Amino acid sequence: MQLPVKSSPQPDRRSSGSYSTKSQPVANLEVLKSRARGLINRSPRLLRPILLVILICLLAGFGGGWLGAYAYNHNHGAVATGTSAQKQYISNESQLIESIAKNVGQSVVSVNVTSQSTTSVPDIFGFAFPQTQQTQSAGTGFITSSDGIIVTNRHVVPVGTTSVSVTLADGTTYDNVQVIGRTSDTSSQDIAFLKIGNLNGKTLTPVTLGDSGAVQVGDRVIAIGNALGQFQNTVTTGIISGYGRDVTAGDQSGLQSTESLTDLFQTDAAINEGNSGGPLVNINGEVIGINTAVASGAQNIGFAQPINDLKGLISGILNNGQLQQPYLGVRYVSLTNDLAQEFNLKTNRGAYIVSSDTEPAIVPGSPAEKAGLKEHDVITKVNGLTIDDKTSLTSALSKFKVGDTVTLTVVRAGKTMTIKATLGNAPTQ
Repeated sequence: MQLPVKSSPQPDRRSSGSYSTKSQPVANLEVLKSRARGLINRSPRLLRPILLVILICLLAGFGGGWLGAYAYNHNHGAVATGTSAQKQYISNESQLIESIAKNVGQSVVSVNVTSQSTTSVPDIFGFAFPQTQQTQSAGTGFITSSDGIIVTNRHVVPVGTTSVSVTLADGTTYDNVQVIGRTSDTSSQDIAFLKIGNLNGKTLTPVTLGDSGAVQVGDRVIAIGNALGQFQNTVTTGIISGYGRDVTAGDQSGLQSTESLTDLFQTDAAINEGNSGGPLVNINGEVIGINTAVASGAQNIGFAQPINDLKGLISGILNNGQLQQPYLGVRYVSLTNDLAQEFNLKTNRGAYIVSSDTEPAIVPGSPAEKAGLKEHDVITKVNGLTIDDKTSLTSALSKFKVGDTVTLTVVRAGKTMTIKATLGNAPTQ
């Protein structure tokens, strides 16, 4: 508790007075009369300046009062206007979010999954025998075509999925849903595609995809999803807190293996369990990311995959029904100033090819190996497109198709060179 601060007593600044005891001479009456007659004769000339001074003082007092009243009213008017503008801004923002939630929400679905896995369970003698375990889970997806193609996360429909159903925003449920494609468990792109078998004459509304490359830190975003698997089309808002984040994600049960995800958006829009696969939307109502993970033990730190990194896969599914992922075959980290200093590199932006404890830098037999790429190379451009904070190597490659030949600008041991590579199709495992 804070106590009020008492002011110290102020000393009395008035000077001490005393009566004068000095004698004064007696006045001469004749002299006083003469002075009085002179004062009367001069009074008209003396009164004019006196009256002028009085008039000026009156005008000054009136003007000061008028200015004070004006300032008071103006300031109070400004405060009232500012409060009104603030209320109007809040009202407009609420209406905007409401509109986006309504328009995009009709394209968001709840995904309910039944899957089974086989684990080894030891008996009382220590001998292991297989046991099949069935689990149910829920996630989110969004419609990308009017004929029923849905985008979600790969981990929402894991290997071993036996049945999938989706529920639309209006409550309509479809049980005849197929998994028509999913990236491999080792891919940094966590995405899967579903297809509703029979819409029973219903026409679906697809989302509009935005440009995640235009997103800036601080941009307002909206997340929509099936929070906790039971609160359908929950809407949360926040901002883009950062981009280019790399995380290792896994479910809380530990039944699924972890996955390495790269070049993610970080957002403080609340992303809860069950939101996986749902859209992250900008204020234009465009999907700029897929909600994928949340930081454990933190508050409002969620991650979404930029939609530009996935547009190539989405386009392949929509055009020919096949999941074809352009594949180079390198393991890399996106350079920042700090990472460049850590690796003692003069180049501070690009894809730095480096191995891990379990994965090689160059995948054997991959297009990267055939093209002659090496560990510690830095890929700075793909067909002239610069790899930087906003465009990752994955995002740049997603603009091409399997079989395309691309020109890579590479920095090797401080020297810049160009290397041509023909992109393959990412392996399923």
